[in-house]
Formats: sequence, structure tokens, C-alpha cells
Amino acid sequence: MGTSYSGFAYIYDQLTQDVNYEIWVEYIESIFCRYNAKPNLILELACGTGNISTRMAQRGYDMIGVDLSEDMLNVAISKAHEEALDILYLNQDMRNFELYGTVDAVVCLLDSINYITNKQDLIQTFKLINNYLNPGGLLILDINTEYKLREVLGNNTFVVEEDNVFYVWENHYNEAHKICDFYLTFFIKEDTKYERIDECHKEKVYEIAEIKDSLKEAGLNCLAVYDDLSFDRPNDKSERIFFIVQK
Repeated sequence: MGTSYSGFAYIYDQLTQDVNYEIWVEYIESIFCRYNAKPNLILELACGTGNISTRMAQRGYDMIGVDLSEDMLNVAISKAHEEALDILYLNQDMRNFELYGTVDAVVCLLDSINYITNKQDLIQTFKLINNYLNPGGLLILDINTEYKLREVLGNNTFVVEEDNVFYVWENHYNEAHKICDFYLTFFIKEDTKYERIDECHKEKVYEIAEIKDSLKEAGLNCLAVYDDLSFDRPNDKSERIFFIVQK
């Protein structure tokens, strides 16, 4: 999927301090409540450094986290150890992941779906989710919208300075392919020197209908589509959209 998050993994949490993960977890639980779901074992695909999985485990859920980046998982495992949490982390690509059994729910959050830039890969991912999800189980996923990738992020450059980290984030939106390329250059201060890390990420635009069609082809049923962290209908200025899906 075009990114390994190698050196990036160790500064990821510092760069996402504006994300209130507690609110995300509360929203997930409100979805469970709204749809009368009582999951015990939950799979998080593209779990990154474990910010969601850790908080879900603290609330009593049994968690499995899958991520392509070994470095991201090393950070996640360290968090689990610090909190004395028993979370199973697997270093796998979500496009061809394998589990030992089925789960009660699946979450794939923070626009991870946009990183799947091939529609057949998207359908394959949904088919695997269907395979490992218990009957009646929920899948919760979100995507960055075309409006966000084209108008908010696309063809813009952001320069940010944090504690010991300076980075330049340059974006290019390809209208023909509906893909936004993110070019990130980080300078991380270590003592009196700076280490440079370069990253290139890609996110693909998916229309609501495309996601629904792909879910249907994989044998999954889309129950609802909501605006960002709410139960409101999406609009033409929505930047993030959530899909509530059931097997």
C-alpha cells in the first residue's frame, strides 16, 4: 500500500496529539449500543500504534490488532506492556490477513480504508472481514471524503513545528485517478543534530456508492452511513464518513 511507517512510527503519536482517541472509542461504543451489539472479541485492522486497541482493551474488550508496519506494532506492544494489557498484535497486511478464529466485531479507522488504492483489493479485504466476522457482527469503518482529499488536503503544503520535530507535508491530488499523494519530510532533533525521515503515502477517494457496492459484493450489508463521529447524515462538505456494516 505504499508505506511502511518505518521511522515515522516512533513519532506518529506526537504528530497526532490533536486526535482525541477517547472520543473515537466512545463513538464506537455508542454504535454498539445503537445497534444492540455486545461484542467481546474485536479485531482492529490497520491498528497503527494501538491507540484505539489499547483504549478498547482498557474498557474490557478482548482485542486483536493487525498492521502492516512492524515498527508501528512495536510501539503498540510497548503500550500494551506498560498498561499490563493482553492484546494480540499481528504483523499482516489487511488485504490478506489471517486469524485463528472468528471475531465479534471489526473496526478499521482513521481513513485506513483510503490507503487501499485498488478496488479489487478493497473487495478482497471486505471478503476476508466477512470470513472472520461472526454472524450478526458489526464492521465499523471510516473514510476521508473526496472533498477533504481534494479541497482541504490536496495541492496544499503544511509546515509544522512540534517539540523536537519539524516537518513539511506536501500534498498532490490527481483528479484523473482520484488519489492524493502525501509527501512528508521530518527533521527530528537528537541532541544537537537532526535526523531526516522521508515518507510518501497515498489515499484513494471512494464514493459512498463504491464502498456500499464493494461491501455487497463481499456479502456484507451496509446498515448506515454517518457524518464524522456522529449519527448525522453526510453532506457535501463532510470530511470523514463512517459506515456501519453487518454480516
